[in-house]
Amino acid sequence: MCDSWLIPDQLCEETIPMMTSTENKEIVTAASALLANSSVPELRTLRVDEDSNELQLRGNVRSFYHKQLAQEAVLPVAGRMRVVNHVDVSN
Repeated sequence: MCDSWLIPDQLCEETIPMMTSTENKEIVTAASALLANSSVPELRTLRVDEDSNELQLRGNVRSFYHKQLAQEAVLPVAGRMRVVNHVDVSN
């Protein structure tokens, strides 16, 4: 199913194949490595999971800025996976 209401589902399914489990795992590994090696200490503790072509970020940070940084950090490796930011912000 497409995210856009402008593209018919049939066309979307024909032109955008689902990613394989191996591809998803490689992306999760790359995203985890990016966060683990971040120059921002808070991002190093975040967890990256995968579910149905979604790259899910989880954990806690102290500011919305750090939450956004985490999301932006993994975008270059996300490929066709949708990034879902479940990171909690707490003081």
